Amino acid sequence: MIRNVVFDIGWVFVHLDSGPFLQFLRAHGAEVPDLHTVLTRVALWDHECGRLDGRGLLQRFASLARRPMDLDEAHARWVDMFEYQPAMVELAHRLSERHRVFLLSNIGDLHWAHLSREYGLHRIGHGALPSFLAGVMKPDEGIYAEAERRFALDPAQTVFIDDRRENVQAARHRGWQAIEHSGHASTAGALRALGVAC
Repeated sequence: MIRNVVFDIGWVFVHLDSGPFLQFLRAHGAEVPDLHTVLTRVALWDHECGRLDGRGLLQRFASLARRPMDLDEAHARWVDMFEYQPAMVELAHRLSERHRVFLLSNIGDLHWAHLSREYGLHRIGHGALPSFLAGVMKPDEGIYAEAERRFALDPAQTVFIDDRRENVQAARHRGWQAIEHSGHASTAGALRALGVAC
């Protein structure tokens, strides 16, 4: 029986539109063909594992540019890339009435603060473990182990919802049930197939 439902955040509760941020970088002379290139060049994982604070990340973005960049403006552009997914958030709130619901996400402090302030994601369910506090990112098994410890999760009673296959597979390796998220309808159907009323 499923007792615990654990959600990722990105591409589950919010979708991302990086276009305006990339345009901002290019306007300052940065040669950035796509978001993956940007995040690799700034080693985003340092930020999302808590080794680099938000200001340090913004300074790394500025270092990509040929022209001076205002860090406050860079901050505003970096956090302004989310498209709220109300159906998924409402699903999580409904589930939290009958199940223990948690968030487990690869995320840095800047995005976490913004999503908490703008959308109240920190109020979903019964707890959250962002990677910048865990010190490790999915799909490393350490973050799943820390979630088990912190939230007293029994893997056999836990289902994890994430859009990335490698993260889903890592959860299954820990003995969790897992759903590869592609949309509200398919995820709700997969939950019902596990006996979770939603």
